[in-house]
Amino acid sequence: EPTPIGGGNGAGRAFSQRKYGMDYFKDFFTSRQLLALTTIVNKINDTLIINRENSSLDFVNGLILILSCALDREAEHLSALCRWNSSGEKMQASFGRQTFPITWDFCEANLFGESVGSWTTMIDLVTIPFETSICLPNIGHITKSSAYSLSFSNDSIDLFFTDPPYYDAIPYADLSDFFFVWLKRTISSIFPDLFNSEVVEKDDECILDEIKGKDKKYFENSMKLALSDGRRALKPKGIGVVVFANKTTTGWEVQLQAMIDAGWTITASWPIDTEMGTRLRAQNSAALASSIHLVCRPRENPDGSLREEIGDWREVLQELPVRIHEWMPRLATEGVVGADAIFACLGPALEIFSRYSSVEKPNGDVVTLQEYLEHVWAAVAKEALSMIFTEADTSEFEGDARITAMWLWTLAGGVAGSSSDDNDDADEEEESGSNKKLKGYVLEYDAARKIAQGLGADLSALTGLIEVKGDKARLLPVGERSKYLFGKSGTVVQTQGRKKKDKQLTLGGLSEEETDISHEVMEMGDITPGKTTLDQIHQSMILFQAGKGEALKSFLLEHGHDQKFWKLAQSLSALYPTGTEEKRWVDGVLARKKGLGL
Repeated sequence: EPTPIGGGNGAGRAFSQRKYGMDYFKDFFTSRQLLALTTIVNKINDTLIINRENSSLDFVNGLILILSCALDREAEHLSALCRWNSSGEKMQASFGRQTFPITWDFCEANLFGESVGSWTTMIDLVTIPFETSICLPNIGHITKSSAYSLSFSNDSIDLFFTDPPYYDAIPYADLSDFFFVWLKRTISSIFPDLFNSEVVEKDDECILDEIKGKDKKYFENSMKLALSDGRRALKPKGIGVVVFANKTTTGWEVQLQAMIDAGWTITASWPIDTEMGTRLRAQNSAALASSIHLVCRPRENPDGSLREEIGDWREVLQELPVRIHEWMPRLATEGVVGADAIFACLGPALEIFSRYSSVEKPNGDVVTLQEYLEHVWAAVAKEALSMIFTEADTSEFEGDARITAMWLWTLAGGVAGSSSDDNDDADEEEESGSNKKLKGYVLEYDAARKIAQGLGADLSALTGLIEVKGDKARLLPVGERSKYLFGKSGTVVQTQGRKKKDKQLTLGGLSEEETDISHEVMEMGDITPGKTTLDQIHQSMILFQAGKGEALKSFLLEHGHDQKFWKLAQSLSALYPTGTEEKRWVDGVLARKKGLGL
């Protein structure tokens, strides 16, 4: 069976295995592994034949199903995609992330042993959920149906709960082929309708994948159909929950638009930890640390018909900041900050907007969801700033300081550990040698633009602070700002050296760590102080890093009497992640304050 073609800017970018000659699924396994797995297949089929004559059909089918699940787990642990886990000193299964990874080391399980990847271990693993289910009361049943046509009558269910596809994040159907090709060799006789194709059917898959001809409009229409049918089956007073955690603002806008078009009113959004913090995608990452659970209700009349009501744009805008002000402090008390807090605010903010079939301006123009979300981001940014600078008036800080603080705060949520399911093509590219590492603090460009816009700033006007490349925007590391900050008054000489790795955070990609660090040796002339407080703090940080003690002392004595300087420095100390250069440098500057009597 053929492996995914991959390519494009959608979910297909997760796959590059065909570049390495892995055109068929057999290419994922060595000859010895294929022999072992096909032997297990034959033994399972023998078991089916032998026991069918002497046991009940239900017993035989159940036995074959459990053995087939173990076979799939074994295939995951007995492929050429497995690698060596150097920290755990053990074999690592094929899927550390949602892609077919090319690995540069190789580790093979011992099928007949007692360690990770053995057949005995696989049997033990797959029986756990079956043993658990036996202990549960029989309170329901499972059916297979299209999400576009659920097998429920109108207004018949109390709860509609779905964890839908995340836009272009994860190519689930293509990934499932890895397991499908083995399952159909053992259980196709039990479920002939499910395994009558070469690989998984993907024509109706709801996903963004340009290579398959599925664009943004296709995803939005497909999601609308599925959510509309869920609302049809739900009772008028029922409740819906949609789990979503795509980290791109575009993905969120498309998902939310589909929900509103399908006739849902979004009433709340809760960030809930649902993922393992130890998986590869979560390590040193600044993507979402939780799955956002969007709680919603049918926008329906008591008879089940859609409720049509026009909202007033001015009233919506008046209510928005009040709702954000109520919600964000509550999230902060629960430890929800950064990207998690931003997306967790969408529920309360969208309740105002989605309670109406449409919102209109005084001149009759219909307000789009995209336009409203711009105002949501602005309200969130302003509220977050008031929380960051708890003892200072945010208006006293210049735009670059507000942007930097909000930028770092947005990334802060990912340091806590886990994130939701997400595409790890960045890992794939890095392993294949095609991804150039970015040093600094990286946001998806659209998220950065909206943060800046919410604070009344323009990214293009901050060239000495922010660099935009393609769909990424980078807050420059302080060390890279030397020429901008000192200009002709100080000559900066770059020298390379080896240093302990520093965390560098991204939103819209993996965090990057640099081993080759640029050390800056400065020949000082007269220092012209920066135009803004942030520039002056960054100048003092570079002086500290360069070991220019006397120059730093003179600089602080001349410019460090402004308490705004120290308030911002203290805030930056709290915002820069532990272990980064900037954190060490700003703490070094703060340590000089007391000694200088400032």
